[in-house]
Amino acid sequence: MSTYQKAREALGLRLRELRREARLTGAQLAAAHGWHRTKIPKIEAGRQTPSVADLEAWAASCGVPTLLPELVAALHSLEGHHVEYRRMFRTGMASQQRTFAEYEAEAVFVRNFETCFVPGLLQTAEYARHRLAEAITYDGAADDLTEAVAARMLRQQVLYTPGRRFHFVITESVLRLRLCPPEVLAAQLEKLAVASTMRTIRFGVIPFEVVYPVAPVHGFHLFDDRHVAAETITASLAVTQPSEVGTYLRTFARLAEVAVHGRQAREVIERALDELTPAE
Repeated sequence: MSTYQKAREALGLRLRELRREARLTGAQLAAAHGWHRTKIPKIEAGRQTPSVADLEAWAASCGVPTLLPELVAALHSLEGHHVEYRRMFRTGMASQQRTFAEYEAEAVFVRNFETCFVPGLLQTAEYARHRLAEAITYDGAADDLTEAVAARMLRQQVLYTPGRRFHFVITESVLRLRLCPPEVLAAQLEKLAVASTMRTIRFGVIPFEVVYPVAPVHGFHLFDDRHVAAETITASLAVTQPSEVGTYLRTFARLAEVAVHGRQAREVIERALDELTPAE
């Protein structure tokens, strides 16, 4: 169970306790506010996230308006673990890039595993432009594409900060998926080959022929040993619970073990580049 879901269930349990202490049935509470009768059990079971307005009505009906700040704080904490892209990108994509830059600036050791696209810290500007443009058409993001690309490129300065370490592991499919025109992908592969030689970077590729020790379900970032950022199709997830972070650490370690690094990784990149741009 994710940190987000656990937090949502904990909030639901707290709301159930308040309702029962007030000697209200779920039906009575729903009727008092014109809610559908299923709303109460869904919220209390952690299957639906309440709004601030819901919490205000709940606290008032249960005779505990002084607890509203506590409940709203719990809701805001919950929302910090699960942010839908449509809400995140409402004011544009550059702000999200700046948030990631803060995470990366605060961490001494950044690990990043990706299954389908090049890590943001290693992207060319044109590759980044194609990736970020998708958020405008697919996620309804505000169109601040030029600013967002610039912000993503600015993030890469952290790669040159003394004392920082970065370990990137990607699947070979990252090198081959046509998420941009061939000429853009070719330039991107060339940049990866160069980046793999940097002193602050350890770069690994999991070749197609390798037997995976664990399924590569989705990509994720690890900031030191304390914070995970992961992305689903619809939302960005933040994981901070130590037990869950530990699972991601173990998963990254197992994937890194079967990846090839250094010269062997560059050979996989060069093979993909040769197939992308065959000699005439």
